[in-house]
Amino acid sequence: MAVRAYIFDAYGTLFDVHAAIARHRDRAGPDADRISDLWRTKQLEYTWTLTAMGRYENFERLTERALDFALARFGKNDSALRADLLASYRKLDAFADAKDTLRALKQAGFATGILSNGSPGMLQAAIDASAIGGVLDHVLSVDALGFYKPRNEVYALVTKALAAQPSETVFVSSNRWDIAGAANFGFKPVWVNRAKLPDEYPDMKPVAVIESLSALSSLKI
Repeated sequence: MAVRAYIFDAYGTLFDVHAAIARHRDRAGPDADRISDLWRTKQLEYTWTLTAMGRYENFERLTERALDFALARFGKNDSALRADLLASYRKLDAFADAKDTLRALKQAGFATGILSNGSPGMLQAAIDASAIGGVLDHVLSVDALGFYKPRNEVYALVTKALAAQPSETVFVSSNRWDIAGAANFGFKPVWVNRAKLPDEYPDMKPVAVIESLSALSSLKI
């Protein structure tokens, strides 16, 4: 079937998850990058662990818990820094090519949207801060279900919203595990591999691998 829509993961794909620590790098100190990496790792770990147990806490709360762990791990007992990092996370920078890529897809006649683990309020804050709302047709959150990716039911939020078949949707993510979930569901997944990481999940491959969002416009899918 012909492609009708391009749906994007939010955090790490459209929005730079390390932008929050970058704004407060001096205050975070020499472990700033390791704090940011651990913050992200724990944030995702909590989503998978809770989903496997049949439990749910929204992404905003898990983001707070993950930051608390990361700060404690590196001995940063600084409540003001914590508050500022969380405030910055709500207004993450979009990658430089995100808005132009979304605009080009809409102008080409495709529906566009976000499917994210993020809580609705978090997503809206990031969308408003980066001014990309005008080039998005759909913003879908797992909060409507009460569990996280990569459950098939999460990806089905897209097909329900679009009244489309999975094969009519290109799903774009920088997270290889998310690409595996999208492939398993039947989407046409495109992996944004900015860090040039080795591949994994060999039975659930992307249809294409790119190094930037702007490369989407030259793909033949």
